[in-house]
Amino acid sequence: MEVENEIKYFPVAGEDEIAPGERIFVDINNDPVVIFRVGDVFYAIKDMCTHDRGPLGDGDLDGFEVVCPRHGARFDIRTGKATRLPAVRDTVMYPVRVNDGQVEIGLAE
Repeated sequence: MEVENEIKYFPVAGEDEIAPGERIFVDINNDPVVIFRVGDVFYAIKDMCTHDRGPLGDGDLDGFEVVCPRHGARFDIRTGKATRLPAVRDTVMYPVRVNDGQVEIGLAE
């Protein structure tokens, strides 16, 4: 039986620092991450398009899809799944939770 990695959460921002419809950028273990707030729910993905390694976070948010500003690839911010060409590989999705007013990102140990 395979044992799932345990998730360790790290605080990255106060809940009130990210307004609904906004996003922030952080580095986690030297990886760029963008955290989106849609309503009262937070989502985090790696801030890198898998098509050409360009940044994703500056792209428009269309529902739950971020549109890569360079070539129009799309990624679902809830899962990291690539949803439109030219990207064919998913980007990394990080678990997010709010704990005592702090937005926390989860990393597998």
